[in-house]
Amino acid sequence: MMYKVGIDLGGTNIVAGVVDHKYNIVAKAECKTAVPRPEAEVCDSMAAVVKEALKKAKIKMDDVAHIGIGVPGAVNPETRIIETSPNLFFQNWEIAQMMEDRLHKYVKVENDANAAALGEFLAGSAKGSKNAVAITLGTGVGGGIIIDGKIYSGSNYAGAELGHMVIVKDGNLCGCGRHGCWEAYASATALINMTKDAIKNEKADFSYMLNAVEGDLDKVNGKTAFDAMRDGDATGTEVVNRYIEYLATGIINVINIFQPDVLCIGGGVSKEGETLLAPLRAIVERERFTKRNDKQTVICAATLGNDAGIIGAAML
Repeated sequence: MMYKVGIDLGGTNIVAGVVDHKYNIVAKAECKTAVPRPEAEVCDSMAAVVKEALKKAKIKMDDVAHIGIGVPGAVNPETRIIETSPNLFFQNWEIAQMMEDRLHKYVKVENDANAAALGEFLAGSAKGSKNAVAITLGTGVGGGIIIDGKIYSGSNYAGAELGHMVIVKDGNLCGCGRHGCWEAYASATALINMTKDAIKNEKADFSYMLNAVEGDLDKVNGKTAFDAMRDGDATGTEVVNRYIEYLATGIINVINIFQPDVLCIGGGVSKEGETLLAPLRAIVERERFTKRNDKQTVICAATLGNDAGIIGAAML
C-alpha cells in the first residue's frame, strides 16, 4: 500500500503526518518552526520531521507516493512557489524544489486554509457534500472553498481570503492594512481584544472577568468571555453576543455568495460547540437571503481539528 505525507507548515509549529488511503493519519511528528530563519533551515526541519514520521509509521520513503505542504499565505500550486507568506517572512520561496532536493519525492504546495478545507471535505464534517466552505477562527480568519469537489483559489491563487471582506466601513484596523475586515471582528484575536476592552470599560466595583484572569489582562484568551457568560456575568454575555453577531455577518455573506452544502467552522473558538453555533445559526436563519428555500447550508463545527491541514495537504 502506498502512503502520502502531509506537512502543515505553520508560524509556530511544523507538523508532518503519514496518511493512508482511507485518510487515516498513521503517524505524526513535529518541531518548532522558529521563524524568522533562512529558507534552507526551515526545509531541513521539514525534511527531518517527515523522516521522523515515517520512522514512527515503520515505513520507508519508497512507500510514499508524494508529499503535500500546506502553507499560510499566497501559494501558486502550478509553479509550487510561495509567493508571499507574511507569517513566515518569506517571498518567492521555491519550497517544492528545495524539498524535492532533500526527500527525492514529488512535492505539492497549497495554501493551508485550502488544504484544511480539502481535509474536512474528504474526511471530516463536510464529507459527502459537493460544495463546502471551511472557516478557521484563529489568529486571523482563514477560509477555504470547495466547489464541485475542487479547491477554488481564483485566477491568481489568492482567492478565499474570506477574512478580508469588509463588514464595517472605516472600522477596526486589520493586519492587512485595511479597515473593517471580518478578521478584525471575528478572529480569536478580535475576541480577545473585545474582551480586554470590555474589562477596561467596566464601571462596577467588581469585574468577574478581571478576577478570573487574576488581574492580568495578558491572561485573557478566547474562552474568558464564554466562561463568564456561562456563569451569568453580564459583561461576558455582552462580549459573546457581540462577537457572534460579527461572526454571523460574515458567514451570511459567504452563504449568500457561495450557497455551500456545508459551512464548517474550525479553530480554537469553534471548541465552544453549540454555545457558539446555536445562536449563530439563529442569526443566519433570520437574515440569509435563502430563508424561504427548502435546502439550506448546514453550519457545523469542523471535526478534524489540526489534522485537517495534514490530511488535505497529503491528498492535494
